Amino acid sequence: MPNRILIVGASGLIGNTLYRELLPYFNVFGTYATQESLYAHNRVFFKFKAEEDNLEAILKEVRPKFIISTFKGEAKAQLKAHESICNYLLENKSKILYISCASVFDAKGDFPSYEEDPVLAQSDQGKLASAIEKLLKNLPENKRVIIRLPLVLGINAPLIIQLKQAIKHHATFEVFPNLIVSATTQNKLAQQIHYIINKNLKGIFHLASEDVIHHDELFDEIAKKISRKKPIFKNVFSSNDDRFLAILPKENLLPKNYQITIEQVIEESTLKDEIETLKTF
Repeated sequence: MPNRILIVGASGLIGNTLYRELLPYFNVFGTYATQESLYAHNRVFFKFKAEEDNLEAILKEVRPKFIISTFKGEAKAQLKAHESICNYLLENKSKILYISCASVFDAKGDFPSYEEDPVLAQSDQGKLASAIEKLLKNLPENKRVIIRLPLVLGINAPLIIQLKQAIKHHATFEVFPNLIVSATTQNKLAQQIHYIINKNLKGIFHLASEDVIHHDELFDEIAKKISRKKPIFKNVFSSNDDRFLAILPKENLLPKNYQITIEQVIEESTLKDEIETLKTF
C-alpha cells in the first residue's frame, strides 16, 4: 500500500500521461472504460465504467495509498463513485488527488480565478466538478488534493490533433476571440502531480500557466509553428466583451522549474518532425 497509486481513468489523455510518468517510481494501477482489447489482459488495469461497475471492489483489491481521479461518466455515477472513494479514504491512510477544471468558475468571467476564490459554475461540467469538490471538502484536509486544470494541450491533445487535421485538409477550426484562457501541457501536468505526490502536499492547486492569452491568439501562434498553411479559423463569439475562463496559481505555487508559461505551452505542443511534414502540404 505505501507505494500504490490507483488512477481512475488511466486510459484517457491525462490518466495515461500520468501512468507513464509515475510507473517507473510507484506501483501504479489504473482503470479503463472502453478499448477492452488493449487493457483486458493487463493485470494492473481494471474495467470501470462509472454507470455500470463497482469501484469499491477495485479499491479493496488494489488498496492504494493515492487515488488519482480523472475519469468521465454521468453526473450521478461520478458522484456515487466519489462517495465510494470518500468512504475508502476515511477507513484507510490514503489520499485523493481530484482532477477538477477551470469550469467551476465559468459563471464569472470578469477576472482570472485563484485557488481560494469561491466557485461559481453555469455549465454542466462546472456544476458537476463543483459538486465533487464540495463532497471532497468534507474529508480531513490531509486526505485530499484538488487540482484544477486550465486548457490542456500537448502533442497528443485532442485539440492539437484537430488543429493539425484542419491545417492538413484546409478545414474549419473553432476559436473564441473574446475568451481569455490559461493553459498547460499534459507532460508538465504529469510532472507537477508527481511532485505533489512526492512531497505529500495538500490543498487546492491551479496547475496553469503563469500568464493568459486570447483563445484565438493561442491557436494562431500554434498553427504558425506547425505549418506555413493555416486552418480556416471560425470565430465564435459567446459575448460582446472579453471574458476570462482562466485560472492562475497564486497561493500554492510550485517551484519555478515546475511552472509553465504560454510560450512554453506553444513550444511543447508541436513536434519538429511533424512540423516539417506538415510544411510540405
